[in-house]
Amino acid sequence: MNSRQEALFNIKGKKVIIAGACGGFGMDISSFLYECGAQLLLIDTNKKKLESLEHSLTGSICYKLDFCNETHMENLLVSIKNKFSPLDGAINAAGIFTTEPSINVSFSSFKKFMDVNVSGALLFSQVAAKAMGPDGGRIIHLASVSSKVSNSKYAAYSSSKAALSQLIKVLGREWAGDRILVNAIGPAMAENSMSESFTADPKFKKQALSSIPIGRFCKSEDLFGIILLLLSNSGSFITGQTIFVDGGRTLA
Repeated sequence: MNSRQEALFNIKGKKVIIAGACGGFGMDISSFLYECGAQLLLIDTNKKKLESLEHSLTGSICYKLDFCNETHMENLLVSIKNKFSPLDGAINAAGIFTTEPSINVSFSSFKKFMDVNVSGALLFSQVAAKAMGPDGGRIIHLASVSSKVSNSKYAAYSSSKAALSQLIKVLGREWAGDRILVNAIGPAMAENSMSESFTADPKFKKQALSSIPIGRFCKSEDLFGIILLLLSNSGSFITGQTIFVDGGRTLA
């Protein structure tokens, strides 16, 4: 690789915070960025898994916190400014998923989806933006194909991911002048800790696979190239977008 190519995708030394670092996508993304030489600040609610990550990703900073909790996030911002600033990048891999007949979805369940998948994403974005320097930075959220396609029993989940994609458009436009670029990645269904109880059902799995033209579920590795693009110099003219990595799932 020549120097020009390396400069396009180099993120060595970049300071990146990852929310949901212990989740199905989050853990793999954390390991990948660590291998790329990024300095990592990892947050999650799972203390045991965080301790394991801290041990395996030597030098990474780990915090157990709820990114939907304003007090937790205010304290995190202070910690970042004291120990980890200026922030170069932020990745939100946190989220919740389940399915339920729409007629049975309770208000509290619907609200929880919006709290975690949208309100938490806004709070995380605000903290990240405030911790970035005058040169700006990059914010990446994991959205979903469900922000675009419709599936039965997905009322709460799809609504929250659609709202997230619209939020990203607004933040992308509003913060562009500060050189803070905000984007999302929309994966298709994956077999990981978030979806394992569903993909273990042969009927669900067959139906889900039949909707993906490439004929397989999304893997963490499928997201690495797009993440590298959006964090590096090669993504310096991209903002407000939800980029679908979906094996053709969103094709009409």
